[in-house]
Amino acid sequence: MSTSTSSPRRPKNPIRLGDAFRAVRELIANPDRTDKVFVIISALSGNSGERQFQRFASTPVGRRVLSDKRDLLNVLMDREALYTLPEGTLGRAYANFMTEEQISADGLASASEEGGDGLSVDIDRDRFGMRMRDSHDLWHTTTGYSRDLLGEAALLAFTFAQTRNPGVGFIVAVAYLKAGGVPGARKLIRDGYRRGRRSGWLPAADWEKLLGQPIEDVRLQLGVGELPQYDEMRSEAGETALRA
Repeated sequence: MSTSTSSPRRPKNPIRLGDAFRAVRELIANPDRTDKVFVIISALSGNSGERQFQRFASTPVGRRVLSDKRDLLNVLMDREALYTLPEGTLGRAYANFMTEEQISADGLASASEEGGDGLSVDIDRDRFGMRMRDSHDLWHTTTGYSRDLLGEAALLAFTFAQTRNPGVGFIVAVAYLKAGGVPGARKLIRDGYRRGRRSGWLPAADWEKLLGQPIEDVRLQLGVGELPQYDEMRSEAGETALRA
């Protein structure tokens, strides 16, 4: 493993309010612009990512991921291999989720690049950042939140509780304000935050190992709590994409 984890020089990420507010306006106009989510998170994250990296690098799983130079995206992109896993495993459930939602594992990677989510010059921090990005749909599968507008907001609330990333928190706050007219929406978002507080720390989950395990066992191991029951709400574009 590289020595970057102990380096006294830590990358600085200044707050860029102008970039964040411009991206928020575009995201409100079109909720399916995932690239704008990455712009907002990057603009408002500050040094929260560094704090998360240091915590990750101090865990047994984090040390193995960095020393083994793991690339989670390559594992998740092999959907054919995931479909060979037994029914009921996390990997099989994830593959089903991705197929039903008509998305691919590298979709978030493309969106982050479109959003100008610049990575650092440090390979270990980059590896952690990409792992967080690429595991997002595993978090969906594990927590039971769908990719509809309410499910994304609730999962982001869960993520904010786990990471304390101000950019994520800002998006959750905007979603919470806009959800006032939707019955049960604000409760779902609040419950997402509470679940994130009570859950085990998902950034340090050994996803490669967990993929082959029964998803119910994974949920118990990670302590994500009871699965949510709610009526999905999708944008017109999202509904059209699923019907295509």
